[in-house]
Amino acid sequence: MDDPNTTLTATLGDLAEKVEERVRSGESASPSDVVRAGLEALAREERAFEAELKRKVEEALADPRPSIPADQVFARLRARLDDREAREGETV
Repeated sequence: MDDPNTTLTATLGDLAEKVEERVRSGESASPSDVVRAGLEALAREERAFEAELKRKVEEALADPRPSIPADQVFARLRARLDDREAREGETV
């Protein structure tokens, strides 16, 4: 889609009313502007998520503490889940 004037058709369902309201209120000049703004917001959100994920991975890799083997991690998680299920079973 190299042509910036490419026309697409989308089924918006319940979102169509929100698009129309933004145009009626003057917040956006056209439905195309609303969709463009939404896609730009999605792109910003994805970039922010990727930056946060990268930061957390770098932080984890820089952590000097020894790694915990995966089998130990999963065993701890299983024990916590079993405890929670046992407690919930008692309250029923």
